[in-house]
Amino acid sequence: MRSPRLVGGVVAALAALAMTACAPSAPQQGSAASGSAGGGDTLRIATTTDVVNLNPMLGNSRTDSWVTDLMYPRLMTIAADGSKKPYLAKSWGYSDDGKTGWYEIRDDFTWSDGTKLTAKDVAYTINTIKTKNPKGGVVNGFMGSVDSAKAVSDTRVEIALTRPDSIVVPEVGFWMTVVPEHVFSTHENIDDFANDSNWVSAGPYKLSKVAKGQSYTLERVAGYPVAPDGKPTLAAVEFKVYPDVNTEILALKKGDVDVIANALPPAQVDSLRSTDGIAVEEVPGLGFTHMTYNMKRKPLDDPRVRQALAHAVDYDSIRKVAVQGQAVTANSSPITDSLKQYANPDLKEYSYDPEMSKKLLAEAGVSNPTFTMIYSLQDPVVSAWTSIVKEGAAKAGITIELKGMDRNTYLAKTSEGDYDIYAGSFAIMDEPVSNMALQYLPDGAINYSQVDDPKLTSLIQQAQGTVDPEQQMALVRQAAAYVHDEMIDNIMYVQNLYVAHRADWTGFVTKPSELLSIIDPESLAQVTRSK
Repeated sequence: MRSPRLVGGVVAALAALAMTACAPSAPQQGSAASGSAGGGDTLRIATTTDVVNLNPMLGNSRTDSWVTDLMYPRLMTIAADGSKKPYLAKSWGYSDDGKTGWYEIRDDFTWSDGTKLTAKDVAYTINTIKTKNPKGGVVNGFMGSVDSAKAVSDTRVEIALTRPDSIVVPEVGFWMTVVPEHVFSTHENIDDFANDSNWVSAGPYKLSKVAKGQSYTLERVAGYPVAPDGKPTLAAVEFKVYPDVNTEILALKKGDVDVIANALPPAQVDSLRSTDGIAVEEVPGLGFTHMTYNMKRKPLDDPRVRQALAHAVDYDSIRKVAVQGQAVTANSSPITDSLKQYANPDLKEYSYDPEMSKKLLAEAGVSNPTFTMIYSLQDPVVSAWTSIVKEGAAKAGITIELKGMDRNTYLAKTSEGDYDIYAGSFAIMDEPVSNMALQYLPDGAINYSQVDDPKLTSLIQQAQGTVDPEQQMALVRQAAAYVHDEMIDNIMYVQNLYVAHRADWTGFVTKPSELLSIIDPESLAQVTRSK
């Protein structure tokens, strides 16, 4: 991620097999660290997704990322326009021949047990992901050309590559969270390491208490160099798990929580804006919402059937009604105008045309097909438009059976490829080449369409192997056109998001996407409450 990326989600990324969970019940009142704990400087954050895994090499739920990002630093952060900014890493780049990547990291980060964070931790994290290939990890998909990483000094990491690869340094730098070697290396099988106690943090906060399905409490870590004067402003942060966004909104209005971490349903934005004591923040969108058609299942392996499905969607109604006008067309392209310099200006959105759908189905020899579409009930916007998709498809003689489910079950189904149609969103599409590699290469970590197309693979791999900007741009546009024309991925719209918090809290830093939003570590290290 999506994000997680989720990925994203958002970043968005895959869930480990069999990691399913029911939607949680609302947190009990008076849980630890709520209310006035810590002299009023505990920030209570609502989420609709329970933690799946506290090991950041494995975790892929968005709440996993929100919690673990506060303990394990990324090498880079991101600006509103998608550009990468320094975080743990001060600088980065490639050797002249493109076969060695490098990061120069800060020398003032320390793990909460007093151990210095050095380049050895970074190299260990990269090498472990490469050699252990942890299940469901977000970063695995960027490791294809990585041979090994080495700490050549306390502050410099070098990555030996098997071939020039333009995506490794920026994407590993942004998506990977660095873990402490002296803790994680004691566990031979990283897939079995739950990291569910005795936490060590190099972020602004450290986990202190877990009530599974209810709350996750993190306490302040002194000496966090990114915070003002090296000390996070909050004594504690508590994530509280709610069954749905409506329950979250009620909790925010009552003052039971201070922030809603996930994006608001579009229909609630204006109402909350006019609610006393509540502030609404706009979060730039770098992702998109889409439906993918499982190409390993007949008749979805036929592009005419996928094109028929694309022509059976009333995109304009979805954006106007379900998204309340807070979205724009993606031109049915995986490279949207959010990455304008790479976007192919010749691509246009598929028209809503049920008669064209019928014609394409007839050409494919398919009559009155039935497909199952899965989606997360914790995603209120996607949930809102699934019935519009079903109704539009019915006019083309296509039956869509809707299967909404709790997010963790949905992620597990996605990982297993157990669906005809997948409906969801990517939180961050930050690097066009790496995003397409993850989505459309045969071994891509988020290849939800299950595509294995030699022509598309060649275009993406050529773009990945060049550092010439003009050549890369041309290849990206060709690949996007191929995805569009073959309907490998039905990209529906790009949406700016909105999050809400109690108005007496100030100092939030807004980062793009739901994955980062206003609860990025940099933001939570400096939030204060009005007296």
